Amino acid sequence: MGIFMVVCVLVLLYPLFLLWKLFDQWRDSACYVMHYECFKPSDDRKVDTEFCGDIILRNRNLGLQEYRFLLKAIVSSGIGEETYAPRNIIAGKEEHPTIKDSILEMEEFFYDTLDKLFAKTGVSPKEIDILVVNVSMLSIVPSLAARIINRYKMREDIKVFNLTGMGCSASLVSVNIVQNIFKSYKKAFAIVVTSESLAPNWYVGNNRSMILANCLFRSGGCSILLTNNRKLKHRAMLELKCLVRTHLGANDDAYNCCYQTEDEQKRMGFHLSKDLPKSATKAFIENLKVIAPKILPVTELIRYVIVSHFRRKKGGSRPTINFKTGVDHFCVHTGGTAVIDGVEKNLGLSKYDLEPARMTLHRYGNTSASSLWYVLGYMEAKKRLKKGDTLLMISFGAGFKCNSCLWKVVRDLDNENVWKDCIASYPPKTLVNPFMEKYGWINEEDPFGFF
Repeated sequence: MGIFMVVCVLVLLYPLFLLWKLFDQWRDSACYVMHYECFKPSDDRKVDTEFCGDIILRNRNLGLQEYRFLLKAIVSSGIGEETYAPRNIIAGKEEHPTIKDSILEMEEFFYDTLDKLFAKTGVSPKEIDILVVNVSMLSIVPSLAARIINRYKMREDIKVFNLTGMGCSASLVSVNIVQNIFKSYKKAFAIVVTSESLAPNWYVGNNRSMILANCLFRSGGCSILLTNNRKLKHRAMLELKCLVRTHLGANDDAYNCCYQTEDEQKRMGFHLSKDLPKSATKAFIENLKVIAPKILPVTELIRYVIVSHFRRKKGGSRPTINFKTGVDHFCVHTGGTAVIDGVEKNLGLSKYDLEPARMTLHRYGNTSASSLWYVLGYMEAKKRLKKGDTLLMISFGAGFKCNSCLWKVVRDLDNENVWKDCIASYPPKTLVNPFMEKYGWINEEDPFGFF
């Protein structure tokens, strides 16, 4: 009889146990951004028009046709006069970078942003449970993550991930790793450190598909503090609602559209193929197919299906889904003007929607995986982000990948950040850079002369 009663009690309590388990999992599935700190290099690392010209002209492997190609690329790049380069490039040592150059570039960014992150949040390095570092094109021993742990004397049981090779979309890959680990640890703190290593990867050859990277990529980085502690929600900036990752690596064209390689003279560089826009569009569409039902209201999804059906019957073009019905702000990777223009066209967005991305490209260039956070910083500096707003981040990267996520703004955001000294001058009256004015004479040179 006693055993029977125990069994009955267990049978009755089991559903309650399952409900509690589901509730417990839901409670710890939260992911909040407590603070983020973008890196602003010192002014002696700025690369203006004149200095860009000096860097190009000292490359002895370039000829007149390459100069013309670079002039056209830089003029249409959307990059302004105040982006930053690594110190070894400034010093003219790009042909022979050292491991010290690589480490210096990273440590300067690491310690500046992490010192500020800990100071502004009051969180101690010993409270950090998870550390994810993503720098795609630099792999050293001990790892970059180990250097951070040593510097800040973090705990022995910290969960560490050091990512390489993930490209410009690595930032959201890192956030996704944190999101998944949060499911197993309660009231945890995580730090994501995201950047790219340019010091050892500046291309000094004349292959057009590889020299283009020098025109786009610039120094930068960001450190982000996240938590799943719901009791700290009132202090948080953003709450992660969903995240979707798309990988087209099985497609040969997509896989080969951007990769690190050597040219015919064995000079290392980063190849960007003509298939890149097509691969990016395909990855973007596949990603939207998954994330759209998660973030858009049912009414918009029904409208899209109905309109698509009738247009298909009449042989018309496919309608554009209105993402503004579920998204207030669009935070797009600053991969270049073509990337930003492509997102604007595919989503039917306005110039105002893409202003943060274009202004970030102009002021800071393509800072790879960290670019999203500079775009976010622009929105915050312009006081666009209000409590309850939704923010869609979209990134692209080698592989080929498209990653996106939706954040909800927890409180009105107006903190000072890397934009504080120049935000009043943005957007400028024109984004035209002075390269053509200064170097347009290259197009007039005789290709058979003694240039």
